[in-house]
Amino acid sequence: MDLNEFCMFMHLAQFAGFILPFANIALPIIMWFTNKDKSEIINQHGKYILNWMISSFVYTLVIIFVIFSLIFGNFSILIIIGAFTMLAVAIICSIIFIIIGTINAYNGELYKYPLTISFIK
Repeated sequence: MDLNEFCMFMHLAQFAGFILPFANIALPIIMWFTNKDKSEIINQHGKYILNWMISSFVYTLVIIFVIFSLIFGNFSILIIIGAFTMLAVAIICSIIFIIIGTINAYNGELYKYPLTISFIK
């Protein structure tokens, strides 16, 4: 398997959670960790993917916290619907970003996910 295909599969591995629980977290990390010393490109893709996964998790937790605080705070139904819409938009953006990252990796380009917090430098 060539380098671009491996990086593409690293991005695609984030969808593995639809098949096996937590595989979307474990597979990209395992792929990156076991091959990061073989190529700087793999190392960069792995860092970008891991930073995105952590950022996405943080964003999702914040949105869920906002939803629960709105529900239990007796807020208007329109505000609660808006919060659920934020969660849906976050999920859709995550899917789109992963697909764009996959395409760029296949084309040999690095893709830094938008809105990513750099936890791993």
